[in-house]
Amino acid sequence: MRVVADTNTVVSAFLWGGPPRAVLDAAHEGRITLHTSPALLAELEDVLARAKFAARVRQVGSTVAEILAEFRALVAVELPATIPPTARDPDDDAVLAAALGARAVLIVTRDRDLLTLGTFRDIPILAAREALELIAAAPR
Repeated sequence: MRVVADTNTVVSAFLWGGPPRAVLDAAHEGRITLHTSPALLAELEDVLARAKFAARVRQVGSTVAEILAEFRALVAVELPATIPPTARDPDDDAVLAAALGARAVLIVTRDRDLLTLGTFRDIPILAAREALELIAAAPR
């Protein structure tokens, strides 16, 4: 199962755990393959480097560089598709383009605007908890 995780899901996974972390764990276990794009990797680096996350990064006993290295080792980097403006927030188009370019069958996000879309070109857009149910039900 080819999956694209939005930056907010990846940040949540590394800094707080819970269902977003379980999505990454599914990739570690080989139950899914995670895909991303150069733009989403750059966004992840930018977000993790924000001052508001510095204390939490230290609290989890890591560094931004370590988190980025762990994520890069876990994902396949794909070229995004070219899409017309679709989402209310133009930054969200990067997630949709990455999913289309990666031939993903699922997008995992916490972003309300993306969740409101529900699907993008037949790709379901789900929160981590719902995505985990879909992953668990998928044939291995």
